[in-house]
Amino acid sequence: MNPAQPENTIPDFKYDLFFEISPDLLCIAGFDGYFKKVNAAVSRLLGYSMKELYASPINDFIFPDDKEITSKFREELTRSKPLLNFENRYVTKSGEIVWLSWTSFPVEADRLIFAIAKNVTHKKRQEEERNLLLTDLTRVNNDLKQLTYTTSHDLRSPVNNLLSLFSMLDVSKISDKDTLELIAILKLAGDKLKNTLNNYVDVLSEKHKVHANFEEVGMTATLENVLQSISSLIQISNTTINFDFSANDKINFNKSHLESVFLNLITNSIKYTRPGVAPVISIYSEKADRTIRLIISDNGMGFDMEKVKDKIFSLHQKFHNHVDSKGIGLYLVYSHVTSLGGQIDVESKINEGTKFTISFHSL
Repeated sequence: MNPAQPENTIPDFKYDLFFEISPDLLCIAGFDGYFKKVNAAVSRLLGYSMKELYASPINDFIFPDDKEITSKFREELTRSKPLLNFENRYVTKSGEIVWLSWTSFPVEADRLIFAIAKNVTHKKRQEEERNLLLTDLTRVNNDLKQLTYTTSHDLRSPVNNLLSLFSMLDVSKISDKDTLELIAILKLAGDKLKNTLNNYVDVLSEKHKVHANFEEVGMTATLENVLQSISSLIQISNTTINFDFSANDKINFNKSHLESVFLNLITNSIKYTRPGVAPVISIYSEKADRTIRLIISDNGMGFDMEKVKDKIFSLHQKFHNHVDSKGIGLYLVYSHVTSLGGQIDVESKINEGTKFTISFHSL
């Protein structure tokens, strides 16, 4: 017998219609490695005629890199071991690579293998795109982390030098009250900056742990600490800040994250104030069932929600032509809130102001 030819052929049977209309690939193969019967779906997907499919060994249609592993599993089938969810690649007549997922059962008495295959090429491509995206996101995240480490570390040296200069000043020789007050404000700002940089490094180190550093945080104390650090900005901009946490002051969050949320949202409100209108910022808490809400609103420039939509918290997105705008603040706020299981929503109208609602789980 010519080994290049099939040992036998399978005669037609009364269930041919079911066999032919199936969208899945239905195959009967011999232990000799040839197709004995396939349905039209096989021919349509691979692009070969029935005659071509029956004339050549099945191995000829398999992607070269998958031939060895496929042969090993085919050997298992000839030893009466079923094959479930086995995936390999085939090459179509036009040269395209397709992924198939096989479920195969041998019938040793007839030396035949009955198999069903599904075309999973689309799923495989999605997985590949997802893996590429995850790889890229991991790289970007590592780059950002390294940049933050470097920035926080390297900025501490000039800040320490600045604080050293203040310690060298002999304020006893200065009689002007305004000058003394200004020096005190600058020293306080320098101390706050140093603490902030140190906290950033600590927070990054905390990120390496499996669980984020949750703690009971007082909103009043945290906000007052932030307001003190930007007291000069508040005074110069003639900003009014009203806050009330009587509904709920304590939340289960991260102190450094909450400070960053307050700092970014307040300074944004001051930065994007309407010309000729003094900034007024309202900060308060609400409690409903097991949810605590932190609401921060202003009377600033606002923005068109229809235009910004889901881009508002994206990195490097800017909605006003402010010289100091970098498109980072709202991205940080969103990251801080959502990384610890919180939720943030925003409402805004042009020339009416913006309202941020941050939701936390209650203690």
